[in-house]
Amino acid sequence: MLLQTSAIRKSFAGVDALKGVSFDLAASEVHALVGENGAGKSTLVKIITGAETPDSGTLMVAGEVVGRMDPNRSRTLGIASIYQQPALFPDLTVAENIAIALERGGAWRRVDWRARRRQAAALVERTGARIDPERLVASLSMPEQQIVEIAKAIGANARIVIMDEPTASLTDREVDRLFATIAALKPQGVGIIYISHRLEEVFAVADRITVLRDGESVGTRAAGDVTRGELIRLMVGRDLGAVFPKRPIAIGDVRLEVRHLSNRARGLHDISLDVRRGEILGVAGLVGSGRTELAETLFGLTPLDAGEILLDGAAVRIQSPADAVRLGIGYVPEDRRRHGVVAGMSVAANATLASLRAVSRGGLIDAAAERRAAESHVARLRIRTASIGADVGSLSGGNQQKVALARWLATQPKVLILDEPTQGVDVGSKAEIHGLMEDLAERGLAIVMISSELPEILGMSDRVAVMHAGHVSGVLSRAEATQDKILGLALERATA
Repeated sequence: MLLQTSAIRKSFAGVDALKGVSFDLAASEVHALVGENGAGKSTLVKIITGAETPDSGTLMVAGEVVGRMDPNRSRTLGIASIYQQPALFPDLTVAENIAIALERGGAWRRVDWRARRRQAAALVERTGARIDPERLVASLSMPEQQIVEIAKAIGANARIVIMDEPTASLTDREVDRLFATIAALKPQGVGIIYISHRLEEVFAVADRITVLRDGESVGTRAAGDVTRGELIRLMVGRDLGAVFPKRPIAIGDVRLEVRHLSNRARGLHDISLDVRRGEILGVAGLVGSGRTELAETLFGLTPLDAGEILLDGAAVRIQSPADAVRLGIGYVPEDRRRHGVVAGMSVAANATLASLRAVSRGGLIDAAAERRAAESHVARLRIRTASIGADVGSLSGGNQQKVALARWLATQPKVLILDEPTQGVDVGSKAEIHGLMEDLAERGLAIVMISSELPEILGMSDRVAVMHAGHVSGVLSRAEATQDKILGLALERATA
């Protein structure tokens, strides 16, 4: 075995995060680690990488007991981690980021810049991608940054690679390339711990699957010996009626309409579509198709330069987010850690950030009003937090997403734009967020849901607008929408 943990225990402030977890990883194996947020996956990974020290238990690497692990020793032992949020220096180039991870030597050594660029290009190419080594990381998309992280791990000749939600921001094509890279690493004896909330990926890539629940290992199965339903039951400890709890809801009049919308700066041209009261309009398409750019235009972050936007049949002018909020449009962005919530601020402050006037008196925050509003949202959305004063950054991904939703629900919006609403959250939180979306639609909200997950698009949408190269290539009813038709329109290939 490359890696073995035996009876690992870890507690924080008296709360048991791990309760005697045992886990092992063989050479040339992909071992998936799954469970809801808070199940203990992150704590176990931190112990394996040396970021945390276990209270008790044994950690072995390549048959040798590791008495005390730390990050440096972890790297020396050939352990590399690839996280959902890449740990790169944005103002350095791709080549420089890879070099920092791989090169050794004194501060005054001579740098062979040409060799550095060649090495970076070769490592990136081994992932199946092509990225200019001279590009600044700040200019890279999230998928491209993930690829650089994978290239670093390949270059370090890691024997144990931990992939934590590595595909959260990748397109289907890029996911295929990642899986091809994994397939290439396995014959080299590399063992991979694969953590993902996307169960279809887990079944596609894993040899074995271990489920954690409430800090305990509740089972390890060969991937071919367990069904998706059985895996969900192990994860949540109960039958999950439906991840996509779609129910019949009366669709009302058109709430938001765009006619011939264009935004040359963001690559959008001649977009016409509408969304009705009580409707969930799914927006599908490949990364780069213009989905997020459309959302940002509707919210006034990058105003349109042609066409018009109508709200309840009346033309409106949206030149800024303030205009959008005033008109009753809310927007939960894709990257919740950068734009959705403000780490370092409390749950209460985050939940009321878009509705400060409602919790202010004489230009000052009324602490009691803020507390009442936040407590209402925490109860309504079932946000799991120690208190409303807790740092929002301490919450799980699913609960951070609920706080981001709470912020906009406090403004009592007419239209809610959700960009990747369940990205990186566990299956239980995903079902809760989907159920909340249904509740909001039932109250008459018009919801625009952007998602890269086709099961989510198919499961939650009343209609599906598919984007390609900055325009809408087709709109499908719920009855018409199929995976093949959506993909065909995303690639602008006729499927009807």
